[in-house]
Amino acid sequence: MTTAGAREEAGRPTREGELSLELRGMAPIPEDGRYGSRYRIFTVWFAPNLVPAAFFVGVIAGASFIGLSFAWTIAAIILGNIIGAILPAVLSVMGPRTGMAQLPLSRLAFGKSVVVPGAVNWLNQIAWDGVNGLFGAEAAAILFHIPFWLGLVIVIAAQGVVATFGYEVIHTFEKWMSIILFVIFAILTVKVASIGSIDLHASVHGGAAVGSFILLVTIIASFILAWSVYASDYTRYMRRDLPWWTVAWRVAAGLILSAGWLEVLGLVSAHLMTQSTTQGIYNLMGKGALGVVAMIGIVLGTVAVDALDDYTGSLSLQATGINIPRPIAAVVVGIGGFFMAFYLHEGDLATKVTNFLLFISYWVTPFAGVVLVHWWRSRKEGFDLSNIMRLSSLPSGTVALVALVVGFGASVPFMDSTLYQGPVAMGPLHGGDIALYVGFAVAAAVYWAGSALGSPKLEAAAGALSPETVPAMEHRP
Repeated sequence: MTTAGAREEAGRPTREGELSLELRGMAPIPEDGRYGSRYRIFTVWFAPNLVPAAFFVGVIAGASFIGLSFAWTIAAIILGNIIGAILPAVLSVMGPRTGMAQLPLSRLAFGKSVVVPGAVNWLNQIAWDGVNGLFGAEAAAILFHIPFWLGLVIVIAAQGVVATFGYEVIHTFEKWMSIILFVIFAILTVKVASIGSIDLHASVHGGAAVGSFILLVTIIASFILAWSVYASDYTRYMRRDLPWWTVAWRVAAGLILSAGWLEVLGLVSAHLMTQSTTQGIYNLMGKGALGVVAMIGIVLGTVAVDALDDYTGSLSLQATGINIPRPIAAVVVGIGGFFMAFYLHEGDLATKVTNFLLFISYWVTPFAGVVLVHWWRSRKEGFDLSNIMRLSSLPSGTVALVALVVGFGASVPFMDSTLYQGPVAMGPLHGGDIALYVGFAVAAAVYWAGSALGSPKLEAAAGALSPETVPAMEHRP
């Protein structure tokens, strides 16, 4: 075995609770290195959504520009979460089947052009770091009576430690955070129930109400649909023989229950929220002891979610072919999130978050369309990962890249955000945004047709992988 290969084998966890530094990067996990209980599939997705960002998505749902009644808003939250959870649940199955993380695995479909979605997703993780880090830093500043920037340093440092240590530390941390955050937010739910309101009356009717409902479903779906590009990152160490539904339903349950819970809390609190900030939540809780409990929950929740952002961002950066060890790449993402949080700290946060969520869905769904078609078409063939670590040996991936771009382009007329309002969205859809569905369908169709008309034979995604099939790394682990 090469020196790089030996370092790779020594640098990965082998059992639950082994809290060592994971030096392994995007290389496939061999079958004899798989482990992990099924319950952790749920907890790794439950804890990261118990965050203020989900709460404020619920606040947005009760905003005047939506204008739906309480019953229809709740229906949109439920439907949006179900729709949003479908892609992460399905894509997470690829982890046990291949031993690979999501963006690195997409090299099979995208070839050398994986540089584009890899770079975009890396920037996405920095943006998510900023969104969540903003709330966490404000909470730390309130708790410890320190400046915002110092609170941000504390949060970024904590999440950086978890992400740098990697996969097993992340799973262990999320397990305990699922318990701790559940207790904290259960306490806060009792408080919100005593002061919140379900007295939300419709201010839009007819076609405008339909458009608002569609738009809200899309906003809600976008919040957890964003996890699609993380999906297999946190199942890649799990046994290949796990039934697909065992993986998928636990992912979906973790996402839907946590995000839906916080969004409903945000909705019933919307009429009391004069500030879309952590300070607003502190005031809502009446400051005092409950305010302190809320701030502790926000700090811990921020670390829980941003650790995943940093880890996935590091794998995405490696997927582009950049020669950088995974732990260092994770630190780079965290530093980028530090500066993004300062940008978000000023101005209309609700508008920025809404636009950000919608943009994510605009590119993630075409990406997922390509990856899923590749998976479907190659499901019956043998699986060869022998060249996946060498970017230079991969095909161009032109068909996949074209499908992604065309899918995104086709969705433009159906977009509705403050940055751009498409003619179809603002015409017959009365403000409804269905861009994510259009982008997915068009990208999937273009890739299916393009690959069938003469692209190189698709490498399949379904068999066992032995350590011998993994070549020496083109870059460090």
